[in-house]
Amino acid sequence: MLDLLESSYLWLKAAHVVAMVSWMAGLFYLPRIFVYHAERATVGSELDRTFQVMEDKLLRLIMRPALIATWGLGIVLVLLGGWWTEVWLWVKVTSVLALSAFHGWCVVRARDFAEGRNSRTGRTFRIMNEVPTLLLLVIVVMVIVKPF
Repeated sequence: MLDLLESSYLWLKAAHVVAMVSWMAGLFYLPRIFVYHAERATVGSELDRTFQVMEDKLLRLIMRPALIATWGLGIVLVLLGGWWTEVWLWVKVTSVLALSAFHGWCVVRARDFAEGRNSRTGRTFRIMNEVPTLLLLVIVVMVIVKPF
């Protein structure tokens, strides 16, 4: 089994990158939807329900599977790569944990909208929309440059 995984390393890596890109696309897009939802829709309106459907489908059909695939494939790649003692890996893992926490924050915000109790402004969501960008920068530098 290990031989099969090792011979499939580049395929696993490609799948990991595709999953990560899909997850990041959702992490960039969902807070943008939240901005428009907070600023343009009144609770219970047709526009409110439309945004709720968009948010739910993005989370359930794209972001959650992409998060699971990113983590699963990433763990396999780390096991095959044997980088446990590398500092760059732990900086990357910490950043991915922070991205996962941000994902969780987005899930809670979507639930707030679905239950008609969002209290955050469009400005808050605009600011939070920068979080995944900053974390992505750290992750890419760690993986490509490996400064530590």
